[in-house]
Amino acid sequence: MEYTTLPNTQIKISKICLGTMNWGEQNTEAEGFEQMDYALDAGVNFFDTAELYPIPKNPKTQGATETYMGNWFKKTGNRDKIVLASKVAGPPEFNPHQIREGGFSRNAMEDALHQSLTRLQTDYIDLYQLHWPDRPSNYFGKRGYRHEPDHQWEDNIRETLESLQHFIDQGKIRHIGLSNEVPWSVMRFLEESKYQGLPRVVTVQNPYNLLNRTYEIGLAEISIRENVALFPYSPLAFGRLTDKFINGQDTSRARITLYPEMKRYNKVNALKATQCYYDLAKENNMSLATLSLAFIHQQNFVCSTIIGATQMDQLKENIESIAVQLDASVLDQIHKIHEAIPNPAP
Repeated sequence: MEYTTLPNTQIKISKICLGTMNWGEQNTEAEGFEQMDYALDAGVNFFDTAELYPIPKNPKTQGATETYMGNWFKKTGNRDKIVLASKVAGPPEFNPHQIREGGFSRNAMEDALHQSLTRLQTDYIDLYQLHWPDRPSNYFGKRGYRHEPDHQWEDNIRETLESLQHFIDQGKIRHIGLSNEVPWSVMRFLEESKYQGLPRVVTVQNPYNLLNRTYEIGLAEISIRENVALFPYSPLAFGRLTDKFINGQDTSRARITLYPEMKRYNKVNALKATQCYYDLAKENNMSLATLSLAFIHQQNFVCSTIIGATQMDQLKENIESIAVQLDASVLDQIHKIHEAIPNPAP
């Protein structure tokens, strides 16, 4: 395993992070335990979850993923071996069963944090992230920003940071991050931190993969110059960037098969680009998943790549990708494909 540090901290993290959003939907608690055992043995010390998980969202299963993790911590005593990341859900546009009212108000976040700590059976969370903005913006598959003048939103970024500072002072969280965010907001958070002496964002958890490199347009430079690293999710595009959809493997358990609403990776250009990347991988004697993950690992604005798997063989392959280094010729071919078919699945 390779390691780095969480930006602006002394916390050592593996450059692969175990994602958990399938647990409670596609994976049982026992399977989650098996994944955590294997990942830790392989050197992965960074786990990511959210109060909303599992996905797809369901009021009957909401919180199950954190509960599984908490039960594993209790059973194994491994909490002190793990750097733990979780997220507070945003307002109800993408939270239809409305876990609570209040967005990112102090009371709402206090309730969210209390519930997460209880489920996780821990006293603190190392990285606490805002799962998505509490204002209309271009996230979750929207290419461009469209202003909604009728939507009343008052800039509450300072107040949000003040609440997070309160939780840090209590020892309940250590550091903070954003998720599904855009350049304007990241810089606003950094501005308030700088001039008001408030907690500084250390990561941005956004989608990033060979079919969606939109992070590079405005956020990659911020990551490098401001030392706020990308913590990428969906590195395999819900499994689209794996061999199974091309070489005839069973795809009945694949997320794209089970949940057709995740349609951005089924678009014509996404399929066309995927075939090009698959051909490139085979020319270089590797799987499409390995090529896709190795590309992300080598980006200088990425701190740790979130991998998620439903089956153990997938998890093993994903973790082993950390040992693969793509040479300049392969990277050049990747960029040529991207130039020909840019961001087909934002």
